[in-house]
Amino acid sequence: MSRSTQILKTMDSHIELIEAARDLVGPIEKAIRFTTLSLQSGGCIFWAGNGGSMADALHMSAEIVVRFKRERHALSSVALGANASVLTAAANDYGYETAMARELQGLGKNGDVLIAISTSGKSKNIIAAAKAAKSLGIHVIAFTGQNGGELGTLADVLINVPSTETARIQEAHSLIEHIICDHIEEESTSWQRNST
Repeated sequence: MSRSTQILKTMDSHIELIEAARDLVGPIEKAIRFTTLSLQSGGCIFWAGNGGSMADALHMSAEIVVRFKRERHALSSVALGANASVLTAAANDYGYETAMARELQGLGKNGDVLIAISTSGKSKNIIAAAKAAKSLGIHVIAFTGQNGGELGTLADVLINVPSTETARIQEAHSLIEHIICDHIEEESTSWQRNST
């Protein structure tokens, strides 16, 4: 197979998955509703992921705090694990599996939202963070691959991209996360304008 054929095959695979992800419009709308209501009432959006999903968490948290496309006031968002001192202290004292849960226990409150990202739905530290969220009255939005795994069973909203291929799942997650950020920002400009 030629290199150009391989490239086009990968692009086609991506396009096919994005087309299939149209079936997730309902859960995406619900995720937008949960996040915007939380932020409007003074809540915080927490993000949790490992590896590439941690990079998504950092990226999307920045979009919410700083801005996505529009000028507006800053909004509250935190990527769990971004503070290396907190992460390594918690991992050393309590174990890596509970490190993000420990951070959420210190920062989170009822009415916040946790966006938990795990392509397999089996990441033990993300599952622990989701369990901590539930105990605190924090809504859980889970981003997973096809079957959702254990993480999916803990979710108030499950966005389970219909694929088992990690790279394609991550690409779809990024698109959906950007959609959520866009709607958060659009709605926040309306409520922030009305509150001044």
